[in-house]
Amino acid sequence: MKLVTYAHEGRNLAGLWSDERGVLDLAAAGRRMNEAADLSSMLAIIRGGEATLAALQRIGERSAEVAEAWIEAARVRLVAPIPELRRNVFCVGRNYLDHIKEGYAKAGREARLPEAPQFFTKATHTANGPTDDVRLDPRVTQLLDYEVELAVIIGRGGRDIAPAGAYAHVFGYTVANDITARDLQRRHEQWFKGKSLDTTCPLGPCIVDRTEIGDPTTLELSLTVNGEERQRARVAQMIFDIPTIIASLSAGLTLEAGDIIATGTPSGVGFAMTPAQALKDGDLVVARIDRIGELRNRIVAV
Repeated sequence: MKLVTYAHEGRNLAGLWSDERGVLDLAAAGRRMNEAADLSSMLAIIRGGEATLAALQRIGERSAEVAEAWIEAARVRLVAPIPELRRNVFCVGRNYLDHIKEGYAKAGREARLPEAPQFFTKATHTANGPTDDVRLDPRVTQLLDYEVELAVIIGRGGRDIAPAGAYAHVFGYTVANDITARDLQRRHEQWFKGKSLDTTCPLGPCIVDRTEIGDPTTLELSLTVNGEERQRARVAQMIFDIPTIIASLSAGLTLEAGDIIATGTPSGVGFAMTPAQALKDGDLVVARIDRIGELRNRIVAV
C-alpha cells in the first residue's frame, strides 16, 4: 500500500494512492464500509497498529465499491506524509562508506569509520512536501547541499528494542532529502543548526508499508540536480543496518509511533565535489527510491 497525505479543499487528509485512479479518501471509504478504525490522518493510521492495517487491506480490496471516494490526482496536492511532526526527525550521519571517504578526502584527512551510529536530529519545522519549494536564504547559508535517504517510519513504539525484533516496530518507509547548510555545520561545529533550517526535510511522496517493501536492503536510492545524476547506491551498502540503528537509538530512549528515522546518505554530495557545488536559486532536486517514489523540490531564494 502507498499511503499519502494530501491537501484537498483546505484540509489535510489520509489517502491510498493509485497510479491509475488517483487518491482514495480513506476516511470516507472507511465510513461507507462501516470500518471502525480511525483513518482521519496518517498519525491516526500509524498509531492504530495491526487492526488499522487490516482495515486498510479490506478497504483496498473493495475500493471499487466506493467510486465516490476516489479523487483524481490532478485535484489534490500531496504534502509530507506526516505534515506536522510531533518530534524532531532522528537522523544517522556517516552511514555509507563512500560518503565517509569523500568527506575525509575533502578535508585532507585519513578516513575513520564510526564505531556506532552517529545520531543527530532535524527540527520539526524542516518538514516539507514532495513537490514543495525549499527555502534558500543567502544571508544565512552559501553552501546548501542535498542528501537522499531512506526514512523509516516507526509504527510500534518502545525502548531497548532488540535488533532481532526491530522490524516489528517499523510501520513503513518513505523518501527523505536531508538538505544541509554545510557552512553552518562548520561554523557551529555541530550538525543540528545546519540541518534544521526551515523546509530542509522534504518527505514523501508516500509511505509504503513494511510488508509490501519486504527486505529494504534491496532498495536503490538516487538523486539528480537539474537532471544531472549526483547520487546512486543501494540500502545494502549502509554500514549500520536498520535493526542496528533502531536498537542503538532506542537504548534508554523511547521511540514513539510516527517517529521518523533518516538512515544516512551515500556519496556524491555537492560539498565533496571539486569545486564544491552548492544548490542555487532555481535548481530542481529529484530524490528517488525505487518502489517508493520521488521528491521533486525546487530551490527558491528568498
